[in-house]
Amino acid sequence: MKTLKLAHLYPKLLNIYGDIGNIIAIKKRCEWRGINVIIDDIGIGDKITEHDFYFIGGGQDLQQIAVSKELQKHKEFLLAERDRGAVFLGICGGYQLFGHYYQPNNGKRLEGISLIDAYTVAGDKRYIGNVTVSTDLVEPNTLVGFENHSGLTYLQGETKPIGKTVIGNGNNGKDKTEGAYYKNVFGTYLHGSFLPKNPHFTDYLLKLALQEDLNRLDDQIENNLHDSLLYKTY
Repeated sequence: MKTLKLAHLYPKLLNIYGDIGNIIAIKKRCEWRGINVIIDDIGIGDKITEHDFYFIGGGQDLQQIAVSKELQKHKEFLLAERDRGAVFLGICGGYQLFGHYYQPNNGKRLEGISLIDAYTVAGDKRYIGNVTVSTDLVEPNTLVGFENHSGLTYLQGETKPIGKTVIGNGNNGKDKTEGAYYKNVFGTYLHGSFLPKNPHFTDYLLKLALQEDLNRLDDQIENNLHDSLLYKTY
């Protein structure tokens, strides 16, 4: 039986707005295909070993401070995992820490681990509401979710956006980009939960992590949910 090894990074600190639903979606879509899933919750002070898939959720600035410090201990290992081809998905605060840094309005800069060529600075406005994204990465070529952030993320170099916002503000409210990817590292501001609403993107990540094609599932319920949220404003 094929097995997916998934590391859930710091779930007690970065797990907000239903981010745990992403783990459930990964687990169930594997199990429905007869794929075994091993999920390791990684906490502060824990060693990180080789996995196929790394997930990190969002949280408040206080929790990000602790995670930022802890991630520095594992930076070189996680960069090596990225270059080995492991899949990473970061949501909101976790996404910000995938970049070079996050600079709050007040307080010290939080260092990221530079999995992607990006940086984040705090803005004066909070972006809250539904988001629809147009993307070329998957078919159908739309993603939906819910954003709630004031961080402004800017992409550089070979790091590219997951897509363009049709509804919502995305990375910074200015350039209409949403999310980021480099190699098999992906980050997004979409909460609520992101993967259950976008089964096609979940399978895209699983295909990368497992390095094999997946048999199709009956996604009528999931697709109905996805379609019901398309182009909806808050």
